[in-house]
Amino acid sequence: MSANLNLCKLTRIFASTRQRRRFVLAAALLFFCCQGGFVRAQDGPAQQTPPESIEQKVERLTAAVAQAQAQMKTYQEQLLELQRQLTALQQQMATEAASSGVQPQTANAVKANPTVGNDASLEEIRERQTIEESQIATHDLTKVETQSKYPLKVSGLLLFNGFVNTRQVDISASPAYSVAGSGSTGFSMRQTVLGIDARGPHLFNATSHADLRVDFFANGTQSNYAAGGLLRLRTAHAALRWQKTEAFAELDRSILEPNEPSSLVALAQPELAWAGNLWNWNPQIGISHQIEVTAFSRIKLQSALIDTSDPLPPGSTSGTSSVTQTERSRWPGTEARIAYQRGENGTETEIGVGGYFSPHRTSNGNSYDAWATTIDFRSSLTKYLEITANAYRGQALAGLGGGGYVNYYYYESPNATIRALDDVGGWAQLKATASQRLEINTGYGIDNPFAHEIAEAYVASGTTYAGLARNRSFFSNVIFSPSAYLLFSLEYRHLWTNYSTGPTNFSDVIGIGVGYKF
Repeated sequence: MSANLNLCKLTRIFASTRQRRRFVLAAALLFFCCQGGFVRAQDGPAQQTPPESIEQKVERLTAAVAQAQAQMKTYQEQLLELQRQLTALQQQMATEAASSGVQPQTANAVKANPTVGNDASLEEIRERQTIEESQIATHDLTKVETQSKYPLKVSGLLLFNGFVNTRQVDISASPAYSVAGSGSTGFSMRQTVLGIDARGPHLFNATSHADLRVDFFANGTQSNYAAGGLLRLRTAHAALRWQKTEAFAELDRSILEPNEPSSLVALAQPELAWAGNLWNWNPQIGISHQIEVTAFSRIKLQSALIDTSDPLPPGSTSGTSSVTQTERSRWPGTEARIAYQRGENGTETEIGVGGYFSPHRTSNGNSYDAWATTIDFRSSLTKYLEITANAYRGQALAGLGGGGYVNYYYYESPNATIRALDDVGGWAQLKATASQRLEINTGYGIDNPFAHEIAEAYVASGTTYAGLARNRSFFSNVIFSPSAYLLFSLEYRHLWTNYSTGPTNFSDVIGIGVGYKF
């Protein structure tokens, strides 16, 4: 509409400019014609002023002609500028008409009927306004109301999974280890995840954000995170983010284990849980900072305080103490990690090393220390292949998700006392991305407490060792996403689990997953 109005205005100016040029030419001719009569009138007897000489007349006429020529040049320049603007507006009108399906109007048509182009533009504006009003109405129906003015987004994954376990496992819908007994088959939707993401105000020149994730896999009386139909807080994050620095408080996996295996059917207990994947979600508070090395590489520094949990050994059903062994020591655990990243946001390669130390104290007053050293690696081998690996060595790692659920054991030397259980483990995964919609993942993990310490604990106490002596897991899955919101997966998993006595327990796990993201 504005283009049509400008075009009409320029057309009027263009016409008036041509009339003005004709007026100047007529005035100049009239001036020249009047000069003869005026000169003759000056020769009459009543004229008192001295007559002009020929030179003066020529000089005066020359100045008048020069002034008229200068004014004509100015009008000509204005005319050329108006012609340029008129051409540009005609092109703009043609472009708008082509995009909206309206026949373009020529300059003559606009002059003849200036309301035609304006009506078309008004109709286009009305259509756009109708679409925008519809979108606003939809937003009003779906937006989340909060007490603050900052935006809040609700998201989630509605997940249906079916499973076939050839032998008994700890949790049928999302197993981590095998036990003696018969298998199971069934369906579950308890791994459905709900999420809330929020952006907050700027503080100390930093952006603030927060998020949390919940599922339906909670039971406060069991250590294996089995299902009781209760809502469970999975993870939560709150952070202040500057350009290269972030301060955070979170409930999540340790910063020592930044990578996760890929699976759609193992969310309640992540893939390779208790088999080399230190996945436990623990409260942490810390800071991270990036140092640019080159345009495509950087060094990432992280440190945090952590309060680790006290998972109960397999088969235990009694509730845990409200005070963890870390809290009873009166000093939180500390962890730190340094990593080298290459590529945009570290997408090509990342390798990191980390350390963890936490004093612990039991309810009986016995003290011991938990510690670990870790290494993690992720790299794109080719455009379609990516390898990820993590490994650790430490002791008393049950709070992080290792050590077969055991932090310490009793032994006689010569009186019964406790000793922290040593542990080693890790996992690796190979991801093949056939396309943006299809990926294939294969991985293996192992958690292996030291066998001689387990044997020593058994002989000293005279009772069966409560934890896992060794746990291994292999998996392979296919994840297909036909759209941005639908996910399908088929997975095979094999579990090997050893206890302090008895043979190795095996179980094959076949799972299917169908997810809808929203």
